[in-house]
Amino acid sequence: MPNPPPPPSSFEDFAGSLTELPQCRAIGLEGVSLAADKVILKLPWRADLVGNPITGVIHGGAITTLLDTVCGIVTFANVPRGRSVATLDLRIDYLKPAEPGVDILGAGEVYRLTRSVAFVRATAYQGEAANAVANCVATFMIGSVGFVPDLPGKREGA
Repeated sequence: MPNPPPPPSSFEDFAGSLTELPQCRAIGLEGVSLAADKVILKLPWRADLVGNPITGVIHGGAITTLLDTVCGIVTFANVPRGRSVATLDLRIDYLKPAEPGVDILGAGEVYRLTRSVAFVRATAYQGEAANAVANCVATFMIGSVGFVPDLPGKREGA
């Protein structure tokens, strides 16, 4: 894997950019930490995100959005500035229902990066990382030009 970009200079810029993404704003995703080697986001438990009112468990779609966003952001943190990124494949294994009333964290990392594809893994968990609710593996296509998100920490140039 090429040398990772330096750590972001402004966590506030990263956290603030989440509100620019409509899906993140809709479910209230919050930035916890951003580094080239790992991104962590938080999905706060909210009653309007519950999929089954009897159990109080957050809907799987909100967890999918959390994991896809974590994977996308950690990919953007590892590709040269100005390159586009698109989800090619996203596989999620739901291991157990999330505990009602408890926030869910999502942590992701790029474990292999080629010129055109990023291979990413992530986990959604509550409390400790070992308390996984879901695991995710994903691949992202890296384009030659495109959208430039306002996220710190990307490498300049090719």
